[in-house]
Amino acid sequence: MSLIARLRAYATEALGVGASDPVDDTHLAATALLVHVARVDGILAPAESERLIRIVQGRYADGPDAARALIERAAAIDAETRDVASLVEMIPHEANTAERQELLTMAWSVAAADGNVDEFEEALVERLGRMLGFDEAAVTAARRTGQHAVGAV
Repeated sequence: MSLIARLRAYATEALGVGASDPVDDTHLAATALLVHVARVDGILAPAESERLIRIVQGRYADGPDAARALIERAAAIDAETRDVASLVEMIPHEANTAERQELLTMAWSVAAADGNVDEFEEALVERLGRMLGFDEAAVTAARRTGQHAVGAV
């Protein structure tokens, strides 16, 4: 059984989430990574929460209620794993460069949503960029794009 399958089974059994609403594994994994970024500094600021909902609604869910439900499921997975490497492993290996770049840009956008990218957020998103296979220049470009996108999804 894959890690995502074990985590999904855990979330369904222990937390009662996801029992009847199948979600694309990639969307769930990407959302869990974004939740991890939002929480890494120990403070989930209202602006970060709102940004998460807008991103998830715009890309992975039909409407704000579906976005909140997906974020709730992703938060349960994030709480169970607590390791960004495990979350990155959930992203399919066949994800193309553009999809991985978009995820990195969204992570920077979430980190910057409250107007401040603190050292924990910066270190995490830079590490995420390396784990997704990007060099420093690509990580920096994603940062500029993500910070520029704050306020617009």
